Amino acid sequence: MIELLILILIAYVVGSTPTSIIVSKLVFKTDVREHGSGNAGATNVFRTFGWKPALFVTLVDVFKGWLPAYVAGNLNSDSILFGNNPDALMIIAGFAAVLGHTYTVFAGFKGGKGVGTLGGVLIALFPLALPICLLVFILTLIATGIVSLGSMLAATALPVTLFIIEGLNSGVQISLTLRVFALLIPVFIIFTHRSNIKRMLDGTENRFEKARIFKKK
Repeated sequence: MIELLILILIAYVVGSTPTSIIVSKLVFKTDVREHGSGNAGATNVFRTFGWKPALFVTLVDVFKGWLPAYVAGNLNSDSILFGNNPDALMIIAGFAAVLGHTYTVFAGFKGGKGVGTLGGVLIALFPLALPICLLVFILTLIATGIVSLGSMLAATALPVTLFIIEGLNSGVQISLTLRVFALLIPVFIIFTHRSNIKRMLDGTENRFEKARIFKKK
């Protein structure tokens, strides 16, 4: 039990690294939360500073989710709780990182929406599903220009994607643990995007083509 708690704590701290805030303060001498939507996520970095820092933030955020999940899946320890269920151990560590990103201890427990970090967890757990979810995100973004909607629909597509992949390939076995986690992901992503949903209903949600891109001076 102690080993599991240590794993969760380390994963949470890794996920808590406020990438967007660090980049905005070190490179642009400002806090990204003081601009745009006020969110400490890659989308707001893009709106405020441009695609290059946003890409860096996204890659680091994805890595923050992948690393704890990957390490947890390769512990090979019978003494740790859930050690005989690699999927469960990876999900626990990965989701701890996602919670760290969303509720970072280094920034008043106010971080990003968790999409990129969850993507990293998915890469570690079941990478075959990522291209389809990414395609749903891109098509939604092209059609509507709304990043938040693309994120929610991509998350919603995950459990359907796993079902289709298993149905098309009899050699692929998806554990019950992973199925349950896939069903919970859309719930979490929709919850973290509740303010975006309100703005969409009000017709005030930011659209991709209206994003402001500031060049570094």
